[in-house]
Order: sequence, then C-alpha cells, then structure tokens
Amino acid sequence: MQYDSRQNQKGFTLIELVVVIAILGILAAFALPRFAQLSEQAHQSSIRATAGALSAGVALVKAQWVTNGSTTAVSAVDGFGNDDVAVNDDGWATSTNGNSGAPNANRCLQVWQGLLQSNAPEVATTAADDTEYLVGLSGDDCEYEYLLDEQGSTIVYDTDTGEITTTIN
Repeated sequence: MQYDSRQNQKGFTLIELVVVIAILGILAAFALPRFAQLSEQAHQSSIRATAGALSAGVALVKAQWVTNGSTTAVSAVDGFGNDDVAVNDDGWATSTNGNSGAPNANRCLQVWQGLLQSNAPEVATTAADDTEYLVGLSGDDCEYEYLLDEQGSTIVYDTDTGEITTTIN
C-alpha cells in the first residue's frame, strides 16, 4: 500500500492565509469610513427627530390653547400634558411654572420637559455625563445644544413665533 501525503494534509497554506488577510484588509479599508459616517448620520437623525418632536409639542399645545377658546396668555393649558404648560398671548409655550414672560434658561428647560414629557433626551442648564442637550439662550429664544457629537449642533425655539430652527454642524 502506497502512502499519499496529499491525503493527510489539513489546514491552509501560507498563500491562502495571505490572500484572506489581504481581502479582509481591503474590506476594512472600505467599511471603516462607512461605519464612521453612519455614526455621524445617526447623530444628525437624532437631532432632526428631537426637533420634530419639539415642534409637534409646540403645535399641539397651541392647538389645545385654541381649542380651549383662549385668546390671551394662560398659566396652564387645560387638556395638554400635565396641565401645567404656560403660554404667551399668541399661544406659544413659555414654561411649566405659570410664567408666560420672556424665556430664560430655566423656563426653556421647563418647555422641553413639559412638551416632550416622557422618554425625552436628557437636557440640563449645565453639562453632566448623561446630558444630551445643553439649554441656553440665543437672543430671546430657547437654544438646545446637542452635546453627544461635540459639533455644536442646535435646536432653537422662538417663543414669540413658535418656530423651531435646527442647525446641524
């Protein structure tokens, strides 16, 4: 009986391993930039979705104010959320503490929490580990700066007109 060495060969040759490593390297060179771009797109989508939710909240509180027959500022719009959202003379949300005056950082924080309610992104007037948006003022408007991508993207809410402006950097 003759012994054939080819029958007992198991495993890969050095050439096969080098080819596989080269193919993996080429795939990685194309895939890594794409994955990095997906992360950036996810941040942008998150900002747009949050701005859309805030805009919907602003519109809903205004609609409830109109439905209630209000024509002036009220300290709490009945039938919306926790019945604690204050609005100005035009029906735009201004706080949850009954104040319908010009915004400040605390009132902007209240608007965010009153309109977005549960499952809203974390927002604060000073940055902390779990803070997603930093509240501040942009002139007389509420400004919410997105912190997670460190690009300075913002959502601005104008309490005079109800307009939501999103700037993605």
